[in-house]
Amino acid sequence: MNTEEGACHPVPPAVLARFAELGRAESAVTVLLHARLAERIGLSATDHKALELLGHWRRPLTAGRLAELTGLSTGAVTGVIDRLERAGFARRVRDPADRRKVLVEVPAEGEERAAPAAGLPLRLTERVLAEFSPGELEVVERFLVRRLELIETEAFGGMEIPHLRR
Repeated sequence: MNTEEGACHPVPPAVLARFAELGRAESAVTVLLHARLAERIGLSATDHKALELLGHWRRPLTAGRLAELTGLSTGAVTGVIDRLERAGFARRVRDPADRRKVLVEVPAEGEERAAPAAGLPLRLTERVLAEFSPGELEVVERFLVRRLELIETEAFGGMEIPHLRR
């Protein structure tokens, strides 16, 4: 039963268990899907996830910020960036505000090369969304956004993560 502040309705243990089970299943399948999508465009799952994070931000990031977001060491992120750059998915650029800083960005050609990996999840999502009414979609969206907000604050100490930014 949920007794957290802000909770409106008690959550039966069986419902919580079912949602936890579905969450674990979705997480596992998503990891496997992203590995398969990465393979299609010639990347490792780790490199693909870093590319995806760079794409979500829609602005260049420092290697340090990318390390923070991925949980990788700065040394490991340097290797990721090197591989993404060699494959044409990313490039290093000087920060126009501080020429001493180096930023990593996804150029238009990198987005085009990565597009085949983005297509399948988008098509699958569209197929599922088409099965719901506008009112149902509002509830699903509210659930997902609120869950992401709680993950951001509880698991990441309020660290801004790109998935919540519109």
